Amino acid sequence: MEAILATGERGPRERMVFSAAQLIRRDGVTATGLREVADHAGAPRGSLQHYFPGGKEQLVNEAVEWAGRYASDRIARFTAAMARPTPGRLFAAMVRQWTEEFEATGFDRGCPVAAATVDCADSVASTRTAAAAAFAAWRQPITRELTAMGVPPRKATALATLMVSSLEGAILLARAEQSVRPLRTVARELTPYLDSHAPENPT
Repeated sequence: MEAILATGERGPRERMVFSAAQLIRRDGVTATGLREVADHAGAPRGSLQHYFPGGKEQLVNEAVEWAGRYASDRIARFTAAMARPTPGRLFAAMVRQWTEEFEATGFDRGCPVAAATVDCADSVASTRTAAAAAFAAWRQPITRELTAMGVPPRKATALATLMVSSLEGAILLARAEQSVRPLRTVARELTPYLDSHAPENPT
């Protein structure tokens, strides 16, 4: 994820939002400080107040929103890369993104939306709202793609929730166990079930 935005390619505000997302996914919200974000982004510390008058809460919320948009955008890319899209293949692609990252860089970073939810859901209403919106933004294109594959709309909505929930749980287990086995397990076990809801499922 970090490679998609080099620090020199965007302005300081965008870099700080991106950097906040990267630090939150590694350290959580509580351990992520504003000075760390500015340093990671290569931005002047004095610019934080200028761009984020709402302070850390605003920055965290925007980082969570960014993560939701990133996850949403990936869904269309995954589907476009498939010659014959199916629900199971879409889920496998979602899982593979994380499997490849963990195998390449280790298990120190998870999902920033999940991290913000764990840290702030009980204490910061605006962050809880931002996290819920980010998960919704992720599920919507999944639902849309599943519907395009022939899954009935109501079932597509339910399957999108199942896919996101299963992936998030597997990410957490993978980090705890320092192994990609949970990710591979959910992909293997859910693929037949997901594909059973699409007509003319290719074998």
